[in-house]
Amino acid sequence: MTASLVDPMTMRQTMGRFATGVAVITTEHEGVPHGMTVNSLTSVSLEPPLLLVCFNHGARSGDAVTSAGRFAVNILSVRQQPIAMRFAQRGEDHFAGLGLEYDGHRVPVVPGALAHLDCDVEQVVEAGDHTVVFGAVKDVCSREGDALGFHGGRFADVTAHGHEPEHWFF
Repeated sequence: MTASLVDPMTMRQTMGRFATGVAVITTEHEGVPHGMTVNSLTSVSLEPPLLLVCFNHGARSGDAVTSAGRFAVNILSVRQQPIAMRFAQRGEDHFAGLGLEYDGHRVPVVPGALAHLDCDVEQVVEAGDHTVVFGAVKDVCSREGDALGFHGGRFADVTAHGHEPEHWFF
């Protein structure tokens, strides 16, 4: 592999211009709950329903997800920024004082999230400094509400426009 000409910080700042949603990935491995805030998440396929999530190499929650073979994606609402911050702290017990809620799911979930997607690990790919986990979506539940966004290294509101979409050509 050849060395990149793109500085990592320049790459980070440039990709920060791409707005994303915010989710917490949760799982349980050997009776221990794990969770981590992510914004590197995307839908891959509708038939069959697949998504992917990226974890830094060595992230405890990423390792727990691959070992457990299952996880939940908790899509956060705009009012759940404190939850996003809680699960973004490295080396912390993210569930301390929060309590575990399953609400019919196979792993603990974030109460009040806009959506929960129960997934089985379908495939794991090592790519650069991340582990990419493809999840086969087994069940979903969702509710209405405004999503928590992330843009330019900060949390942001995601607001739907009330007009027809722009044409994709110029």
